[in-house]
Amino acid sequence: MGFTTLDYAVVLLYLVGTALFGIFLGRGQKNINDYFLAGRAVPWWMICFSIVATETSTLTFIGAPALSYAGNLTFLQVVFGYIIGRVLVSFLLLPAYFRGQIQTAYQVLLSRFGNRVRSFSALLFLITRSLADGVRLFSTGLVLSVVTGIPDTWAVLLIGSITALYTFYGGFLAVIWNDVIQLGIYLAGAAIAFHLLLGKLPGGWSDFLLWAETSSKLRILDFSFSLSSPYTFWSGLIGGAFLTLATHGTDQMMVQRYLASGSLRRSQMALIASGVVVLLQFSLFLIIGVMLYRFYQLFPLENALEQTDRIFPTFIVQEMPPGISGLIIAAIFAAAMSTLSSSLNSLASSSIHDLYKPYLRKGLSAQLVPDDDSNASRELKISRILTLAWCGVLIAISLLARNWGSVLEVGLTITSITIGSVLGIFALGAWSTRVRQTGGLIGMLSGLVVVVAVHSSVSVAWPWYVLIGSAVTFVVGMLSATFRRAGS
Repeated sequence: MGFTTLDYAVVLLYLVGTALFGIFLGRGQKNINDYFLAGRAVPWWMICFSIVATETSTLTFIGAPALSYAGNLTFLQVVFGYIIGRVLVSFLLLPAYFRGQIQTAYQVLLSRFGNRVRSFSALLFLITRSLADGVRLFSTGLVLSVVTGIPDTWAVLLIGSITALYTFYGGFLAVIWNDVIQLGIYLAGAAIAFHLLLGKLPGGWSDFLLWAETSSKLRILDFSFSLSSPYTFWSGLIGGAFLTLATHGTDQMMVQRYLASGSLRRSQMALIASGVVVLLQFSLFLIIGVMLYRFYQLFPLENALEQTDRIFPTFIVQEMPPGISGLIIAAIFAAAMSTLSSSLNSLASSSIHDLYKPYLRKGLSAQLVPDDDSNASRELKISRILTLAWCGVLIAISLLARNWGSVLEVGLTITSITIGSVLGIFALGAWSTRVRQTGGLIGMLSGLVVVVAVHSSVSVAWPWYVLIGSAVTFVVGMLSATFRRAGS
């Protein structure tokens, strides 16, 4: 059918409305507590939906259907691990964030190890988040390019600019509100896509289920043991749990949400409830991928696609009626922009609290903000400048990501390589009083080096990376403390 004028109008209305709403929410911000934590008064249910929206980027919207299109439903084993990881984070890590008035996840490490460990952990977060979300931004540009035919470079610039605009003005309050709205939009879009796709399959749901079962496309559990396979029961459950321990327990983008709730109990409720929503969401997207496989088995494409990641956008543009295509593409933008805006705000938050304040306050303040501004106003202005700067970084990375492979797996792999070291240092801080700053840094560097080496030269799937990195960090840190005591 193609993308019509009505579809373009729907997408444009969504983009303009999002930007204006974010600017509106930015009124009255006076300091960085307002800008980064929304005054610590966000309801738990909004935090729950924001967590889901933040971790559900375009990688999920187009990547999850692509995985089941090419395979089956075994990715759900990783999601089971996500749920276990959330429960562990709620009771093992969240209490530490509500002892005192901290602003970032890495300030917890300051009192335990010192400023160098805090800064190194923050730097790993900044690098990991910018690389992973650069890939996510590219995946959305890919969709816009498929739909409109414009180069993906221009698509990336458009999406990045609009997201930066409402994040710049609206801060975390705009991020949270848009997350909630965007979650509703893209889940509604996925539900509509499911309904329309089902209507195009001969025989309806019963015939589809019969075919899918006989074709093993509905397979969820794989109890084989292979370190090289990412989607077995063991790699999914263990690897998914450790990945969630790291991403939801030590990543500033998630910790920022818990702090914004203002209480430990509300943050625990939000995090555990988000696991149920994520399971339902991934189930829907993966089923859509299986349905797409059946549809194109019955009605083959004229030209084979270069990437399976293009299969869902292709169906949206070619098979959906005018107006609905625009709504689904707006839903894809919603998924991307919720993650991107969260990333920009958390990157700026960690930059100002973990790097600017400890090291750069005097020099940057003199260069960027007039001397007669109050300190609160000065920090707010610099926070907004950093938001724009990080947007530029993510756009640059996204333009390099086009040849990195499957967007969903690339994003998860990047995160898994680096974040294990951060989880390991948090574990050392929680379970050992003997490890000092130098030992902690040696452990983190060792964990990072080992995971990079495993990724480069050994056939081990990405779900194991966080476990490997955190275990090496913990063991080396403990050994350093033992050697230090033996030598004293």
